[in-house]
Amino acid sequence: GCVLVVSVIEQLAQWHNSTVKAAMERLCNYIPGKYQIIHHVNLVLLIDREMNADVVCHSLKLCKQDPGQPLCHLYPPPKVMGRGKHLPGLFYALAHAGQKRQIKSFMGFSSVCAFPLLANLCEKIKYVIRNKLPFEDFDGDKFSTFPTLRGYHWRGRDCNDKNITVYPGRRPDNWDVKSDSNCNGIWGVDPKDGIPYEEKFCKGADSQGVVLLGDSAGAHFHIPPEWMTVTQMSVKSFANLPMAFTDELDWPQFSEITGFLNSTIGGWTDSLYLRLRRRNRCNHRDLQNISQNGGSSGNLLYLIKSLARNQLLDNPAIVIYATIGNDVCNGNRDTLAHMTTPKEMLSNVVQALRYLDSRLPNGSHVILTGLVDGRFLWDSLHDRYHPLGQLNRDITYRQLYSFLDCLQVSPCSGWLTPNETLRNLTSERALQLSNVLKEIARSEKFANFDIFYMDFPLRQTAEEWHKMGGEPWQLIEPVDGFHPSQIAAALGTSITWQKALHEWPQVLGKENPFNDQIEAIFKDQGGH
Repeated sequence: GCVLVVSVIEQLAQWHNSTVKAAMERLCNYIPGKYQIIHHVNLVLLIDREMNADVVCHSLKLCKQDPGQPLCHLYPPPKVMGRGKHLPGLFYALAHAGQKRQIKSFMGFSSVCAFPLLANLCEKIKYVIRNKLPFEDFDGDKFSTFPTLRGYHWRGRDCNDKNITVYPGRRPDNWDVKSDSNCNGIWGVDPKDGIPYEEKFCKGADSQGVVLLGDSAGAHFHIPPEWMTVTQMSVKSFANLPMAFTDELDWPQFSEITGFLNSTIGGWTDSLYLRLRRRNRCNHRDLQNISQNGGSSGNLLYLIKSLARNQLLDNPAIVIYATIGNDVCNGNRDTLAHMTTPKEMLSNVVQALRYLDSRLPNGSHVILTGLVDGRFLWDSLHDRYHPLGQLNRDITYRQLYSFLDCLQVSPCSGWLTPNETLRNLTSERALQLSNVLKEIARSEKFANFDIFYMDFPLRQTAEEWHKMGGEPWQLIEPVDGFHPSQIAAALGTSITWQKALHEWPQVLGKENPFNDQIEAIFKDQGGH
């Protein structure tokens, strides 16, 4: 965190030909009010032309070297003149910094929640990270009228947050003659013939919801590159910071499975939910994105308990089970020893499926998605410049990956490494775990849903993007160099849909012949 902030300040000073103090003020003015904690960070005295961000942050003791561990750095170590020769490395630079200034003790970024303006917000975020349920949910039905903090960006929007029996995805109460019990916008009686609209348009229409059980890729993790690209930086760059912060840096509203809003982070939005909704307008708002950053087959067993589905009262659902990387991805030095084994994968997934069988209405479907082959990441990015390195052409993804690995916070030590053997071994384990999922889909039977398997469509996505004139690196999130980008998410939806249409048409349900009539009535009533 410190290296990132100091890098941006230094580059702002360079780009605008200003002092460090002026650059820091500029950055503070870009950031929305309560998030201006950088004002409390006394970095100005330490930053000068001799010191890169690594030196500053080690001097502040925000970056430290544990005994027996390497000294982690993002930038090439500075070369400082001394006694007629260059003395390379951080050690000299740190000693030099210490001689020049007395370094005061520093509170650290980990204590940002101690700031009064952020304390309340931090408590809310801790709650939703712990429970994976909407913070603003007055009737306790697990649906909300508030967008972030696990609200309707993650689950269909509640249309009555004072009534626990009203929520997206339920079967209509008495055909919704008097009110909209399932929040799909269809209720009341047609005055021409006295038939309830819900009965007329949705009876026998195979209405069903879509649920994602996933990880940060499914939640659609994204750090906007404009937050650290000083040549494009402005007040507008940080306008989405409060929303991103309260959505855990995830953007489920644009995601591959449950996206429903037009993307504001590049690319376009296409999702399984939107396609199911176009196929049957009665499916409106019936979505749940139950994903978390770091989600794996193991911790999904806890996460799955936040599912909102009543076996007796609700419509069936299509559940996508997609933990595409974290069972082989970790930041440990001995990364192979910390990967999920095939035996553990089998146990975790079968437990999850048994839980789903006790919760999903009869007639539901489950699709198990295989793990990705993450060698694509290194191959596509390692020699390209990261957004932080584009101004001075001094930081490649190879350097970023090494820095994160040194800090033991790499999202995936097995794939984000120059060690080709380790990358291959990681992909080998991912394939073994995918084969476990494939075998489960072939052999296991459950009372309330059928079960299917599909490979993660990375190869087909890359081929499709190539045909459109795109480059492989554009399919990867630029800041973290790890997650699928908005373009990859949208293309993945199209490929998954085509596969389902051809191989499992029963999963998608039939086309609702009344879609046009429903939309026409909505138009007549001003969209209400």
